[in-house]
Amino acid sequence: MNDPTLHPAATNGGTDDDGDARSPRGIQSIEVGGQLLKALVRAGSALALKDLARAAGMTPAKAHPYLVSFGKLGLVEQDAVSGRYGLGPLALQLGLIGLQQVDPVRLAVAQLPALAAQLGCTVSAAVWGPMGPIIVHVEHGPTPVHVAMRHGTPASLRHTGTGKVFAAFAPPQAVAEALAREGEAAALDDPAFAAELQDIRRERLSRVRDELLPGISAMAVPVFDGFGRLALALAAIGPSALLDLGVGSPQAQALRACGKQLSRRLGYTGAGAA
Repeated sequence: MNDPTLHPAATNGGTDDDGDARSPRGIQSIEVGGQLLKALVRAGSALALKDLARAAGMTPAKAHPYLVSFGKLGLVEQDAVSGRYGLGPLALQLGLIGLQQVDPVRLAVAQLPALAAQLGCTVSAAVWGPMGPIIVHVEHGPTPVHVAMRHGTPASLRHTGTGKVFAAFAPPQAVAEALAREGEAAALDDPAFAAELQDIRRERLSRVRDELLPGISAMAVPVFDGFGRLALALAAIGPSALLDLGVGSPQAQALRACGKQLSRRLGYTGAGAA
């Protein structure tokens, strides 16, 4: 007898009647119940049964048995006083382990080739190193850029798009020490620089035009981890005539979208994650 909780099995060696490949068979009841877990994640707080069921697109009577089973596993737990359902200890453990296993640099590097092609310029990923921001990967775009930017190159906190992202979002003490090493100890006391960093925090985008080299511009965005910490910065660099630094430009929007996607992949749910 066929199990009604299973998706139809692939036949003919995993193809349909037309010979097209079909998706792997899964257990439908798990996928249905999983909507309750997704609803709890989206809500970000415990929910009453009727509200949770509605958010998952099912009736309370249908949702309750799933919640009982999830409770036995530790995926959800019910508050004894309010009766609301929230994520349980196993769900929290899975989340923490998942965050530990994700490598931000590996995820970013995988996105850079497509990003370079989409933006039409060179892109890079940088992390905070022992002395400050350091570029860990460069993906050259279709338009050559004659800039000494390669793996291992440090990024100035004061004068590069990448560095300004770290200046805006990295721990202030670490930023101050790195600026001092660059000979820019008074940078954070400069009202113009402080205002620029505030703009970067608000827009989640840094922009640099002809600052280090005439005719070369750059923009960069932050990528956050599941704890809300700056994990890395993504940057685009190219000829000023070809890189549109407008906040609403297609290139800026594409770069920000990539940053947001990577942040969500790392578990970030804070401001600007959507």
